Amino acid sequence: MRALALSVLMLLVSVLPMQALADADAESIRDVINQQIEAFRADDGERAFSFAAPVIRSKFGSADNFMTMVRTGYPDVYRPKAVEFRELKRDGERLIQQVWFLGTGGDSTIGTYIMERQEDGAWKIAGVYMRRAPSLGA
Repeated sequence: MRALALSVLMLLVSVLPMQALADADAESIRDVINQQIEAFRADDGERAFSFAAPVIRSKFGSADNFMTMVRTGYPDVYRPKAVEFRELKRDGERLIQQVWFLGTGGDSTIGTYIMERQEDGAWKIAGVYMRRAPSLGA
């Protein structure tokens, strides 16, 4: 009985650091996404662009190009009425954060944020894919 209790205790101790890391990652990821949304709301293109991963930064080249794309292609992210964080899951080295948006027109969308850890340990946004959220009345 004592051996079983010791085994369970050792298992819990080995799992706790992984859970703490996951919680820290989740908090960091949500913070990055929230800060980018706040930068969009403030029309601070340089700040919003700073949360993009290098692959996104090279694709758009400048904060102005990036902001034009967000304003025209992602209006629910650019000016959301409400934001709610949903599931966070691992995909290899990346983490995928689901975010629900209520747009200014009343439509709901789900953003799938692909988060990529940088060499300095910071999380950056490597892409966002949007889809309409399921209708509650359907």
